[in-house]
This record gives sequence, structure tokens and C-alpha cells, in this order.
Amino acid sequence: MLRTMITATNTLSQIQNQLDTISSNIANSNTHGYKAQQANFTEMLYQQFNNDEYDKTVRQTPVGIRYGVGAQIGQIQSNQTQGSIQVTDRDLDFALTTKNQYFNVLMTNDAGETRTAYTRNGSFYVSPTEPGIVTLVNSDGYQVSDVNGQAITFPDNATQFTMDSDGTLVVNYANGQPQRFQLAVTSLQKPQVMENLQGGTYIGLPENLDELGYTEAEILTDLQGANRQVGIQKGALEMSNVDLSKEMTNLIQAQRSYQFNTRAVTIADQMLGLINGIR
Repeated sequence: MLRTMITATNTLSQIQNQLDTISSNIANSNTHGYKAQQANFTEMLYQQFNNDEYDKTVRQTPVGIRYGVGAQIGQIQSNQTQGSIQVTDRDLDFALTTKNQYFNVLMTNDAGETRTAYTRNGSFYVSPTEPGIVTLVNSDGYQVSDVNGQAITFPDNATQFTMDSDGTLVVNYANGQPQRFQLAVTSLQKPQVMENLQGGTYIGLPENLDELGYTEAEILTDLQGANRQVGIQKGALEMSNVDLSKEMTNLIQAQRSYQFNTRAVTIADQMLGLINGIR
């Protein structure tokens, strides 16, 4: 009975992680640029009992007995498929139309440290930083980066914003002299290695990159130069790629699995009560 409890409680903690993942997907179904996450149970926990001294049978399976002690989530995988495009006709709304391409933003934590974060949400705004000067920021207030890793700043008397096909932001003024900024766009070769950051739509390079056996060049490529290929659409935003019908189906299955394992704990507890009650 104790083994039954251990097996069920081990599985319950993993199903809870699955439920949290599904809940996050449903909550962000209307979040621009959000990529759905999926928890995959690819491994089983087990305990090995070596009884080769007593079992001399010749067989192809490993010697001993493997006693299952619950399920384990092998990976929480990100779905990188393209979300639907919502046309907004707003000058500073940009939708990336090429898979695995991300805008760069400068994210500052509470300690004042700045790191580069990557997002598919191209809803940008201008925020005043000093008299007569504004900075290009996203909807969460993070500064948008150019190809040199610097914040994009320009005078506050801009009259219109346009976008070239290579991802160059053109700031137009009344005097007819435009100013150009190349938005930093990064292509990810291994998006599954990236870690999720705050807000659900941000990802970043993991701090233990060396331990994972990767280099930065193997994971991402900064698109720079005159021949860079950027898929971008002005006056539009990419919607979340969450499939609500699929998420509700996964939620029902996860809840049933959770109920089954809680029932196993209850039955084991009742059986232990019967044994302890024997005089």
C-alpha cells in the first residue's frame, strides 16, 4: 500500500505540471505572439531490483525486476507553428511571418541587469525618455533593440512610421528627411533549448548553456546585413497558436488521470486503516 501511495503521489506532481501548462495555454489564447506549450510524458520512473543470484533464466530483457513508481514529464515542448495574422492597420504593429524568427527586446530585472529577450509580439509604442526624445518600446515597456543591441531612440516629432521588407523601421518627419533603424531579428535553430521568461511570450538563452552542451551560435543567428531575409508584415499582429479545442481535450484527460491517482491514494489509505485496525 505504501508503494501504491508513492507511485500515485509521484504521478500526481507531474500531472499538476501538465495542468499548469494547459492552464497557461488557455489563459494566453488571446496573447499576441504566444506559442503553445505541451507536456509530454516520455519517461517512466522505476526502481530496479537485481535478483540475478536467484533467477538464472536466459532472456533478452535486462536481468532483475523493474518496479514502476510513477510517471514523469520528459519534456515541455513549445509549438512553433505560425499563428493567425490579425490586421490592425496600426503603424507600429508588426507581425513576423517566418517561422522561428523573433524580435529582440532589452529586458531589465529588479537588480538593474539587462539581458536580451526574444518575442514574437510586435506591438510597439513610443515612450518619452528625455525632452524631445522618445524610445521605441513594446507593450510591456521593454526597449526594442536594433541590430547593434542598442535601444532605438529618435526625436518626438515623427509623423509616420513605415517598414521595409528587410525589417528596417523608417521614421518619417515633416521636413521629409527619414531616419532608418534596422530592428534586431533573430532566427532560432533550436528553439526548444530556450527558457521561458516572464509574461509567457518571452524566451531567452538559458544560463547553463555550457552544461547543456550547446554554444550560442548553434541555437540562434542574428539576421544582419543587406541580404538578411526577414518575414514581416506591417499593420498586423500574430495571434496565439493555441488550439482551444485541443487544450480542453487535454485538460479533461489530465483531470481524469489526476482523479484516478487520487483515488488510488484513498484506497491505499483505507487498506492501511484496515490493517492497523486488526487486533
